Amino acid sequence: MERQGNPMREILLEKVVVNIGIGDKEDNYANAKALLEKLTGKQSIATKAKMRQPEFKIRKGQVIGAVVTLRGAAAYDLLKKAIDANNNAVYESAVANNSLNFGVSEYIYFSGVKYDPKIGMLGMNINAAFGRKGKRVEMRKRKSARVAPDHRNITPEEIKHYVESKFGAKFVKKESS
Repeated sequence: MERQGNPMREILLEKVVVNIGIGDKEDNYANAKALLEKLTGKQSIATKAKMRQPEFKIRKGQVIGAVVTLRGAAAYDLLKKAIDANNNAVYESAVANNSLNFGVSEYIYFSGVKYDPKIGMLGMNINAAFGRKGKRVEMRKRKSARVAPDHRNITPEEIKHYVESKFGAKFVKKESS
């Protein structure tokens, strides 16, 4: 149920989080960090394991990836490039909980980025979070108030429509094997 004419109902891109997992090979952290800085122009931070996973040879506190969070115009630009890298196709199952999650299997699919033998081949996960104006009312410390669930929660259809109109993406069904 779309309400026309209400500027508070407009969907906004809040942030884009780019994550590269490296697993148990801590040597690859420098490569992942360099790649994220090359793609985003921002400094990345390390993600560390919260618990040990002996079957994957991961111990608690070990560096297992690199992550960058982008907001504003930088987030919009990177999401556009990431969708283009996936041939403007995104699975319908990628939309959930006010967000869009998908992967880019190799960074060379980004336009204008060439293969760097020092970095090697790395893929990444892209997470785009969406929201509406007025979210801060519930989050702020002073004079906080309740925001209605129909304003707080964005339906998958609304996200699909927004991504299709702003980024030119096509949503496809995942083929069952």
